Amino acid sequence: MSVSLAKGQSVSLAKSSGGTLSVVRMGLGWKSAPGKRGFFSRRPKEIDLDASALLYDGKAMSDVVFFSHLVSNDGSVQHTGDNLVGGVGAGEDDESILVDLTKVPRRVTQIVFTVSSYSGQNFLEVQNAHCRLVDETTGQELARYDLTGGGTHTGQIMAKVEREGTGWKMTAIGAPATGRTFRDMLPFVEPFL
Repeated sequence: MSVSLAKGQSVSLAKSSGGTLSVVRMGLGWKSAPGKRGFFSRRPKEIDLDASALLYDGKAMSDVVFFSHLVSNDGSVQHTGDNLVGGVGAGEDDESILVDLTKVPRRVTQIVFTVSSYSGQNFLEVQNAHCRLVDETTGQELARYDLTGGGTHTGQIMAKVEREGTGWKMTAIGAPATGRTFRDMLPFVEPFL
């Protein structure tokens, strides 16, 4: 059973059986919102959203996984590939980032997931956008955060996974940001570290 998170809410990533998760997948899905009625059609624009995972040692970024660097230097985090147009939306994922929590180096205290509009459209032009966390071993959706309300921003700090004792927890952030890439969004990420 999935947990729907609101901004700022957290969920422990410990299994209900008492064990800990080993591999999780952060999925991103979206659809382009229909454009204004034109003379010929109401065809949506193609929107290129990009999922990124920023790995932090305390408040210092130590690595990043995104469309141009698909695997973390230590191999614990892997992006499955860049989707240039989206289209799945509320159902499945258009882009995914796999995190093997058992292989994340101890120095990495948190992983922040962001989404940015590489093509520059704002979130008013996106619908059915979500991020979700899935137990990759069982396929069970653990948590889902729906990006609702749109906005004139071009980036979103979606969620973070951080160490909690010997395990991990996920916090939904849902904070708007401005930027076409994760680099542009770094000043917006800092308050959530």
